[in-house]
Amino acid sequence: MANSLQLSDWSLIQSFLAVAETGSLSAAAKRLGRSQPTLGRQVHALEEELGVSLFDRHARGLTLSEVGQQVLPMAQQMYSAVNALGLTAAGQAQQLEGSVRITASVFVSHHLLPPIIAAIRQAEPAIQLDLVASDASENLLFREADIAVRMYRPEQVDIVAKHIGEVPLCFCASRSYLDRAGRPATPTELMQHDLVGFDTNEDIITAMRNKGWPASRDSFATRCDNQTAYWELIRAGCGIGFSQLSIVLADPEVEVLDIDVEIPVLPVWLAAPQAMRQTPRIRRVWDLLAEGLKARL
Repeated sequence: MANSLQLSDWSLIQSFLAVAETGSLSAAAKRLGRSQPTLGRQVHALEEELGVSLFDRHARGLTLSEVGQQVLPMAQQMYSAVNALGLTAAGQAQQLEGSVRITASVFVSHHLLPPIIAAIRQAEPAIQLDLVASDASENLLFREADIAVRMYRPEQVDIVAKHIGEVPLCFCASRSYLDRAGRPATPTELMQHDLVGFDTNEDIITAMRNKGWPASRDSFATRCDNQTAYWELIRAGCGIGFSQLSIVLADPEVEVLDIDVEIPVLPVWLAAPQAMRQTPRIRRVWDLLAEGLKARL
């Protein structure tokens, strides 16, 4: 491994890293948007350049060799360094134009952001906006998004975050369900109703147990982890659940329930890579997002 790689060999390192992390040429090709033969040639070229075998070939696929296991952490450090370089360079762009990529949960993207994004487009028509509606936590440091709207405080290093406000929650149900089943006024009456809860997510169960309620998965007649589908189940009359107060008040088919139970609020945070935060177009969209969100919280 006496030879030194040139900067032009970065694509070879990318290919090695993708195969090492995914475990196969097919999965690596999908990640990078390249063909399997191209990846195979690039991995082989890297091995030839270094004079070592990075993978052991088997009928079932590729596994890292002993040398490959030693090289992997260095390749991952190179990947992080290249991304940091790109973030820093991109952060120097001074034009108030270009694209800004915003990510938020599916529910927030559906119910909260569209009018805010429409207002941003009117204010800054030269800025193009990409909305990534996802319940996964996109990695801001790897440019999967420029700005994130989060319902928790981001803790990543090199991420700047700002607390925007809180979202009040409430118990709610469709008027059709309440007309049929009655309107509970106490926690005891609430537990006698059909409840809409989460499937694998145990946040609701944990919160209820913390209040001394004997809740379990079986306490919920209908269950769904997707927040948008969860809301539609409530609207359709499946039972009593909870949602953001402003969303409930805006829907004439759904009613807020006055039950003497304190429900925690959801914090709203904006987050962006520190290297990109002061890029004019991102700073401008950040400010307009903060302004629009505050007006609706």
